[in-house]
Amino acid sequence: MTPTSTPLGLARFNALEEHAAFAALREVCASTVWARRLLTARPYSGAEDLCSASDAAMKELTADDLAEAMAGHPPIGRPRPGDPTSAREQRGMAGASEALKAEMLELNLAYQERFGHVFLICATGRTAEQLRDAVRERIGNSPEREREIVRTELGKINRIRLTGLAAEEAEEGTA
Repeated sequence: MTPTSTPLGLARFNALEEHAAFAALREVCASTVWARRLLTARPYSGAEDLCSASDAAMKELTADDLAEAMAGHPPIGRPRPGDPTSAREQRGMAGASEALKAEMLELNLAYQERFGHVFLICATGRTAEQLRDAVRERIGNSPEREREIVRTELGKINRIRLTGLAAEEAEEGTA
């Protein structure tokens, strides 16, 4: 830690040039509005300050802002090739049976047809069965209810990613 007790990763993030910090934030969340709000609130004294700023920005995102954020997430069960973040977050699907993977593909497609966007959930720590059950449960929601659930789930994902960004060691480099 630095002499001010700011985690090393957060100290580096605070010191980044604006374009690099913006790019790091867009790796966390694809919403331009969200990233700009967090960027203008730098410097952060701790990971909790950063996460609190994220929470506040999430509450103010419009439906279009949420759609932009969701576009940055691959479907559950299909992490982006070469993307260690989505692979790590969706680890629960890695050992799923072929039948469960096929069911998730069908459920993802049905969900996307109903709501017009990818099924978004904080998948970290969830099993394939829990993810399947969640999409089954949520597919019956109204669009308005689902949008608010997505906002909450995206906030959870952002907190996990921001906490990791703040804690990064020097040899890992900046985001």
